[in-house]
Amino acid sequence: MTQQQFPIGVFDSGYGGLTILKEFVRNMPEYDFIYLGDNARAPFGNRSFETVYEYTLECVEQLFAKGCRLVILACNTASAKALRTIQQNDLQRIDPQRRVLGVIRPTSEVVGKLTESNTVGIFATSGTVNSGSYVLEIEKFYPNIQVIQEACPMWVPMVEYNEFDKPGADYFIKQHIERLLKKSEGIDTIILGCTHYPLLMPKIKQYLPEKIKVIAQGEIVAASLMDYLRRHPDMDASCSKNGKLEFYTTDAVETFNEHAAIFFGREVQSIHLHL
Repeated sequence: MTQQQFPIGVFDSGYGGLTILKEFVRNMPEYDFIYLGDNARAPFGNRSFETVYEYTLECVEQLFAKGCRLVILACNTASAKALRTIQQNDLQRIDPQRRVLGVIRPTSEVVGKLTESNTVGIFATSGTVNSGSYVLEIEKFYPNIQVIQEACPMWVPMVEYNEFDKPGADYFIKQHIERLLKKSEGIDTIILGCTHYPLLMPKIKQYLPEKIKVIAQGEIVAASLMDYLRRHPDMDASCSKNGKLEFYTTDAVETFNEHAAIFFGREVQSIHLHL
């Protein structure tokens, strides 16, 4: 009997997860993916743990309903505030054979190979910073690394409203870089702990000393997913491989398509999903 196959689900509160999906498609072009952006309720960064968990679980269940057996939370806030509860409590009830993975653990696993000073900076949303998830995860792998965090509440709205490359963005980027570097002179590596932030990379690099490395998550998470599928051949065998992409948004499709193309790097045609 031929095993039934399903696409891999990718969830984000808005557009940022498309920077992760872009790397998935670049590295795994044969796989099928379904992307769901909960744009109608974004951003998640300042919402409570309970609300982020509720919204994330609802969207994960929608992706499961579309056949996905494996879902990636391509959102740092959702990974920080909802992933563990979904993994430990909900999957057993829904289907123990399904899996939900996040983006914080893969990033934390590799950071020790990137820093020489053992002092790492994190730019992230308030929700991710307040969760302490990066501090806890990095400590598991590298107890000697000091993690310095800086919440950047204006960065996601700047990106969402297409202001990321405008002169007005410079003030907020420069402000948070200065705040982070004042907290420690030893920082030699900075993680962009939000999937929206890669679009700010040119301006971030403009105001950072050249010696400091800036790490976006896309390539790291893509490499981690490929490794996961190598280590779980049964899950890999259940993934359909027709190079097919589907996009869903909880908001207006015209708006989503226009903004998504900026993050994904090519034209996107989405379908509205009513929650």
